[in-house]
Amino acid sequence: MVNVVTGLTKYALILFLAIYTLLGFRMAGKSEEEREAALWQQNILFFGMHFLGNLVLYLNTKGESLITFYAVQLGLFSLFLILHHLIYPKADKTLNHNLLLLLSVGLLMLARLSSEKAERQLEVAILAMGLTFLIPWIIRKAGKLRDLYWIYGAVGFFLLVAVLVLGSLSFGAKLAITIHGITFQPSEFVKILFVFFTAGMLKEDHSLKRVAVTTGIAAAYVLVLVGSKDLGGALIFFVTYLVMLYVATGKILYFFAGLIAGSAAAWAACGIFAHVRARVLAWSDPFSVIENEGYQITQSLFAIGTGGWFGSGIGQGMPYKIPVVEEDFIFSAISEELGVLFAVLLIFVYISCFYMIINIAVCLQDSYYKLVALGLGTVLMFQVFLSIGGAVKFIPSTGVTLPFISYGGSSLLTSFMMWAIIQGMYLKRGDEVVENDSKDNKEKAKKEK
Repeated sequence: MVNVVTGLTKYALILFLAIYTLLGFRMAGKSEEEREAALWQQNILFFGMHFLGNLVLYLNTKGESLITFYAVQLGLFSLFLILHHLIYPKADKTLNHNLLLLLSVGLLMLARLSSEKAERQLEVAILAMGLTFLIPWIIRKAGKLRDLYWIYGAVGFFLLVAVLVLGSLSFGAKLAITIHGITFQPSEFVKILFVFFTAGMLKEDHSLKRVAVTTGIAAAYVLVLVGSKDLGGALIFFVTYLVMLYVATGKILYFFAGLIAGSAAAWAACGIFAHVRARVLAWSDPFSVIENEGYQITQSLFAIGTGGWFGSGIGQGMPYKIPVVEEDFIFSAISEELGVLFAVLLIFVYISCFYMIINIAVCLQDSYYKLVALGLGTVLMFQVFLSIGGAVKFIPSTGVTLPFISYGGSSLLTSFMMWAIIQGMYLKRGDEVVENDSKDNKEKAKKEK
């Protein structure tokens, strides 16, 4: 009976997610009433997927703690949606739905792989959700914070240097610092500071001198990350800066010059760092080194291939055979047990989020906030590309987590913070519309007089 329920559920989850994703894309250009109806449908589909996934996991594992774990999630998600609607009624509800969907998939897979890690991730999520109620208010009200970009740049650089000097090695790279038993990854939080700094530098002044100074500081960030052997982080900073520089200046020459410099740096890193050469070898021909460097990626490919289009069913696969599966290769675990179709639909959820973020950036009138929204959207989407690209052998593995899904307190907290900042941008866009309408009404009143 359990196998029958598991088999039927995997098809239901794919169908529900397909309809959910389609509704998200179709909301663009719809009237307010049509959007509200679609949002209610998304709510039903989301909670339906959440229930079915946890039900099947319970049936396959018989873990009594899963009932409590599910109940806490259900209460947390419901409370989050209700409070967000009450406090920020004009916030983008589709973004909130997507956030909870991605988080719920991550918690489901983590509960499948490690109940201890799943509980830790949920604790961080509770803290992060609390921040999402405070950050949008700060973005809307504390306009002077935009002028502190030099401080953002200095603090971010200091944190990266601190990791380089004091950080502990993990898989050949210095990524984290431990203080009083609490381990965190500063580079995750520095992404936000870096975006605020770059936006402040390029918001108005696009002179060659200004661009040269900003590029030099950005290069210093990247070099420190390279020194820490955090090449995945270095790539994210590098690409984010290139995109922001091109959009701010409109000069394609800067973009191509950056690509050439980045390609040369990547070639040099391959020659300098042994662990980079090992990852390139594992990517280019993993089966020739399957017992060593290629073991992780080959297990990832086996898992994806074994699951097929519709997956083996929750609890029916063997994702635990992939090393560090909860962090770097959770996409492979999802593909194996929930199916390649489900995994592809998750990618479309991310694309939907990126589309909405870019739309917010385009509509914002303030060049500073426009660049911030663009930068944060680029960070999120490029991180998705690196994580999934490494899992499916499209690019060498960079050890980058999948936002909202992979295990990692620093990564999850930072993702929530970026999400909250983007919501603040969305609300600010609404404030700009109200201000413009008010000005237009005043001008009309003066003309009538």
